[in-house]
Amino acid sequence: MLSKAQIKLIRSLHNKKFREETGMFIAEGKRLVEDIAASSIKIEHIYATPRYNGMLSHIDITEDELSEISALTAPQTIIALCRIPIVTGGLPDLKNTMALALDDVRDPGNLGTIIRIADWFGINNIFCSNESVEAYNPKTVQATMGSIARVNLYYVDLKEILTRYKNEGLPVYGAMLNGKNVYNETLSHNGLLVIGNEANGISEGVARCVSNPISIPSYAGSDGPESLNAAVATAVLCAEFKRR
Repeated sequence: MLSKAQIKLIRSLHNKKFREETGMFIAEGKRLVEDIAASSIKIEHIYATPRYNGMLSHIDITEDELSEISALTAPQTIIALCRIPIVTGGLPDLKNTMALALDDVRDPGNLGTIIRIADWFGINNIFCSNESVEAYNPKTVQATMGSIARVNLYYVDLKEILTRYKNEGLPVYGAMLNGKNVYNETLSHNGLLVIGNEANGISEGVARCVSNPISIPSYAGSDGPESLNAAVATAVLCAEFKRR
């Protein structure tokens, strides 16, 4: 049985303020928790109902207790309290690899999906502008489907970071409506790919750091949508970079 203090702590982690204060976040669901348990992320406590059929050691709780502490509409048998990882060792070397840079991505689901996409395509590092949504929001964590355990996340001054890598001779690609057709461009195996805000695209300041503006051509004509969802655009572009 959970104490009132335990319930209060777990429920507080639904709120960004308390995630920052405690340095912890919550993860829910068998696959997600087991992926995190297999990673370097430290888990403080695991709580599970009798319906959980996995091998992780846990504290037994009832279905009602899970409903009380879960951030999900439909709780999924197991919930873990995890330490927010601190990435050490400075900025990664991108001479032989690609990284993503997210400029003010605000939707938790989009960020979580982009983290999952990066993991799928073997992209280990994502730079998020300080204005982007927090990665350890429960909705974001859930949308990663476990990929948050395998991708390094940096919250940075994006203009400063892009300028630094650009000065090192790395290409900085930007997904922009007025960019060159990505299918006609010669693409590098390394550098950064910038994805902009869902409504406004890449900001003016960050756009000045882009050396290679690219776009995904629309085949729908003038009556089609104005743009693609940020996560969808990320998937299409990552697939094209990796295909080359």
